[in-house]
Amino acid sequence: MSPDNTQVLASPVAVALPIVRVAVVSEDPLARAGLGALVAEPDGVEVVAQGGALADVFQRGDLAVDVLLVDGEVSAGSSGPTTPSEASVGATVVPIVAMVRDMIEARAALSHGARGVVRREASARVLRASVRAVSEGLIAIDPALGEPWTSEPERAPVSARADALTPREAEVLQLLAEGLANKEIAARLGISDHTVKFHVNALMAKLGVQSRTEAVVRAARMGWLLL
Repeated sequence: MSPDNTQVLASPVAVALPIVRVAVVSEDPLARAGLGALVAEPDGVEVVAQGGALADVFQRGDLAVDVLLVDGEVSAGSSGPTTPSEASVGATVVPIVAMVRDMIEARAALSHGARGVVRREASARVLRASVRAVSEGLIAIDPALGEPWTSEPERAPVSARADALTPREAEVLQLLAEGLANKEIAARLGISDHTVKFHVNALMAKLGVQSRTEAVVRAARMGWLLL
């Protein structure tokens, strides 16, 4: 307290967040330019590359990218901006934020490995928040899309109980939730890539899902993860 009994509060200290490096992928050059301008933020988000397809971004093996912002279909394929479930620049797996039109496209993108889904009409604030969240290893879903599985009843298989996981599967699941790739999980646990793949496949089978992202989301909903 000051002599006149006036309480003096300390000013909050601003914490600088790390720059998130984003590559924008869209077949439409006007959309690419617009998205690049929309998501870029001084001292926050830096657009380091733009391309009409993933190959345009990945042709530079030394390019440092934290998140891919993909305007278009996220699926296995070779045309347009499509992507396999694990896009990579060099040896680094890059998480994807997919821009979608509706819930059907959102489910498809998540099932093929996207870590975030936002509407194509999303504001700059939503885009930046989603990119930031995904860069930190989280899963981001545009609130305007709702819950991607609300129209589908939760039908976990009989084996989908926490005690159905082996101790190693539980470890792998936790590392999946942190956004680690198979090679990184293998190094962390001191096992082979092949063994990690075996455990990931076993996890997806027990959870009744088709992708790593779905496995993390469903496991989180069931309380299996330490967040």
